[in-house]
Amino acid sequence: MSRILIIEDEESIAELEKDYLELSGFEVETERRGDVGMKKALEQDIDLLILDLMLPEVDGFEICRRVRERKDIPVLMVSAKKDDIDKIRGLGLGADDYMTKPFSPSELVARVKAHLARYERLIHSNMKENDIVEIRGIKIDKTARRVWVNGEERNFTTKEFDLLTFLAENPNHVFTKEELFREIWDMESIGDIATVTVHIKKIREKVETDTSKPQYIETIWGVGYRFKV
Repeated sequence: MSRILIIEDEESIAELEKDYLELSGFEVETERRGDVGMKKALEQDIDLLILDLMLPEVDGFEICRRVRERKDIPVLMVSAKKDDIDKIRGLGLGADDYMTKPFSPSELVARVKAHLARYERLIHSNMKENDIVEIRGIKIDKTARRVWVNGEERNFTTKEFDLLTFLAENPNHVFTKEELFREIWDMESIGDIATVTVHIKKIREKVETDTSKPQYIETIWGVGYRFKV
């Protein structure tokens, strides 16, 4: 259930808005003072703010500015002021909408629903799915850098993870130890390419049922390794 905070000093208007929104399934709290309302808006977990402009102690413009610095939630400004300059200023401070009093409660409900739906779409569109590689029981989450083998999570060091991921993303391709060393440890690294063999052995111990008969990472004698699919 979406939580809405109404900061409105006219009690009759605040209660009317609250009643209509609650009938539409929202959880609503009201506050008449600007300073107290701003504190609640900043500290409480709310999904949308309905904000009057003319408030005691702190006006709606300042509240909108402060909230927008801290939160990315829909903010609807309401005011008896019809001057374009107030609307421009409010929208410029980050308000998502501006309604001029008097307005019908049903219109307010419709706008609240529209802004919450739009906000949900934006949230989901910005949520990128993790980059996953899955091959025959091995699941590699590149984003979280986690590995599961037949549903059981296994721990890998940084280079083990990088080497396994590289091979899994290039299945059936045979790489020499030199190529793998350059790819994972980079060309500037100083070291022995035997480290590749050591890491392959450690990876096999974590992914293979029988390391003497590897089902995933094959040794191509005299050449190198490949990830078999």
